[in-house]
Amino acid sequence: MYIKNLFKGAILVLLASCSPESSKWENYTDEGTFFVYRRQSQIGEETYNITSNKDSIIVTSIQGENERGRISGVESKLYLTTELEPLSYYSRRISKNDTTNILKMEVNGNQVSIWEKHFDVVTSNKKDVFFGVNSNIPAGIEMMLYHYYFSQNDIESLPTLPRGEISLTHRGEDTVQINGENVALDRYVVEGINWGGRTIWLDKSKNLVAVVKANTQIRELIKKGYEEAKPFFIKGNVEEQMAQLKEYTESVKGPEYPVTALVGGNVVDVVSNNIKEDMTLLIEDGKIVAIGKNDAVEVPKGAKIIDVAGKTLIPGLWDMHAHSNQVQWAPAYLAGGVTTIRDNGNELEFATAFRDAIAKEGAVGPDILLAGMTDGPGPKGNGIIRARSVEEAKEVVALYHKNGYEQIKIYTSIEPEILKVLSEEAHKVGMTVTGHVPALVDDTRVAVESGMDMLSHYNRIMGALFPDKKISELVKDGRYFLAHNEITDAMVDDAIDFYKEHGTVLDVTLGLGVIRTLPKGNPVETIEPDSYRMAYELFESKRFRAGSKEKTAALSKEDVTKAAEVIGKFYKAGIPVVAGTDNHTPGFGLFLELESYVEYAHLSPLDAIKTATIIPARAMGYDDVTGTLEIGKQADIAILESNPLEDIKNIRSVSAVMTNGNYYESEPLWIAADFKPTRD
Repeated sequence: MYIKNLFKGAILVLLASCSPESSKWENYTDEGTFFVYRRQSQIGEETYNITSNKDSIIVTSIQGENERGRISGVESKLYLTTELEPLSYYSRRISKNDTTNILKMEVNGNQVSIWEKHFDVVTSNKKDVFFGVNSNIPAGIEMMLYHYYFSQNDIESLPTLPRGEISLTHRGEDTVQINGENVALDRYVVEGINWGGRTIWLDKSKNLVAVVKANTQIRELIKKGYEEAKPFFIKGNVEEQMAQLKEYTESVKGPEYPVTALVGGNVVDVVSNNIKEDMTLLIEDGKIVAIGKNDAVEVPKGAKIIDVAGKTLIPGLWDMHAHSNQVQWAPAYLAGGVTTIRDNGNELEFATAFRDAIAKEGAVGPDILLAGMTDGPGPKGNGIIRARSVEEAKEVVALYHKNGYEQIKIYTSIEPEILKVLSEEAHKVGMTVTGHVPALVDDTRVAVESGMDMLSHYNRIMGALFPDKKISELVKDGRYFLAHNEITDAMVDDAIDFYKEHGTVLDVTLGLGVIRTLPKGNPVETIEPDSYRMAYELFESKRFRAGSKEKTAALSKEDVTKAAEVIGKFYKAGIPVVAGTDNHTPGFGLFLELESYVEYAHLSPLDAIKTATIIPARAMGYDDVTGTLEIGKQADIAILESNPLEDIKNIRSVSAVMTNGNYYESEPLWIAADFKPTRD
């Protein structure tokens, strides 16, 4: 009934406001299909239909996806005048028997009303020029957005609802080969829909042909008939991302000095467990060449002197579970004191280019170590790089090793025998193996015994507490199996012996578990207080998560609390525990991770900091290079206004960072990443 009334209302407004002049959109019809890819593997498709008469245009879109076995769809409908002015729009996600409204917009005279997921209805005066946009806007609707944009005679930006604006920058004309023929397309970078922008291609009639976007997860949408050009579109997006990274670098990078002196700071020694006060550090060619009391270190002439008196210096932080699918992560990570990340699964073309731009070309950003994602057969598989046979497993390891990857990342559809082959081949060439316990392995201890050196996510790590049960047995009554089972000291001690025997490194992602305790309808700042600073394009997917019903949220809290207590015991027994975020809150996730170790795992603030400094450096074989502030090591340094050893929440007071010989103040980095001090 709502849709029927909405349609009637739209038509009435159309009839009242339609132009007497004819429009090229009168009596127009079009239909088409876009293929939807995630990490270059097709996961669904969208069909759209455009019809019009002399008064109105109606655009419908149906998008269906099977994303790692999760089947869902999005239904959208847009009403426009024949001058492309928006009148109403709705987009709703359909999953099993649940329908969730993502965005609804309706124009009524000079008023426009917006219904947005998790927000109250907002009615305001209608702008003369605007368009309704959500971050997962369907391709068919997005195409009409661009037609409207170009109809406005060279505007610099187009206001959007419920917030923000979009802008298009023409990056040139590309030629792609389609069925043996050359086809000319125009490439644009669009900002304002997803965090950091997207790369799009339009044909000469301004019809959308391809979109490559991130919003923390890379997706490709390609119009049917153009799919053979997918590698070209992927390459083009990498080029645009690297160009944007170059712009960031130029905007925040200051003049270079042969020597930098940090004078007067209090240095946290994560090896001897103490703080050395009123210290001077000399940095030359990106390395620490002297550390000592202020009166004992001679600062050479010409050095850049930075007064850090009263501030606390800690080793640059590590995020051991990153998915840095867009270059906006580079300044955001540094702004939060993170100087090294392990990218734990990404598109090969983007990840290698991102790593190399920082390591070889001096681009702003943390050092990046790469774990190459691989999965097994079937629709639940993740990405395009698969190991479905012994031969493919060998090829996967060779591919990643050739590209300088440190690790193989195991995902959930890998078969048991293939896991062993991947591990054996990786170990032969000096790589290690990390990731998930595969579903068909179904046993945490068997996964480790099959060659996995590191394990991701506490819920699978905890499987080692139950050596007589498969993971599928543990979760048959729900994912929160710790909440339903008693955990004894004997169980913990046995798991400790197992992990210590195998030297297993635990990538817990504890903060992600804490975020998942969020009750439905609550903003993330309920748990993560800095999330209000996020880019507005991330509101839908990051600031407002789906959340859980009250009972489920309470169960989740019990589960993660029990897991954290066990992780604390693992850590104190000498098992390497490393901090990682899995990207739950861009820019701030590692703060919550470390705070959670203190609050729930009962670690000291210093021990929590170790999980993000010396312990991951040792785990990845870089402890002779970084992870501590010592002479001869890289000057990877986070500079804090307050002492985190007194209160771990002071970890959020990062004011500056040093990495790769460069000194950056945090606020310009936040701004470069589009994280502003305040948000509506």
